[in-house]
Amino acid sequence: QVQLVESGGGLAQAGESLRLSCAASGTIFSGDKMGWYRQAPGKQREWVATISTGGVTFYSNSVKGRFTISRDNEKNTVYLQMNNLKPEDTAVYYCAAGPIVVLPSRVRYWGQGTQVTVSS
Repeated sequence: QVQLVESGGGLAQAGESLRLSCAASGTIFSGDKMGWYRQAPGKQREWVATISTGGVTFYSNSVKGRFTISRDNEKNTVYLQMNNLKPEDTAVYYCAAGPIVVLPSRVRYWGQGTQVTVSS
């Protein structure tokens, strides 16, 4: 049984940085992508970023240039470095894994989420 566990969330001021981690246990299919979603109160879950096993990355327009996703395959861990945080980044951030992470219906596994709060 695969489990994804996020950590690193917390409070930050606008302009500051946070680094999220997602540790995976169990067997993830070779070639599966990993990535991040976020969900603000009253909003739908929103795709943020994806990274393939080979390190190819994709970002939503709202975070492009500010966030960086990375992956350590040996440690089965994915990271999200969030720089220049904005109040609109406030959300619960979820780690995800699957053949097509950008589509929620194609996500195999979800983490439980970690809260990120950014104040102005």
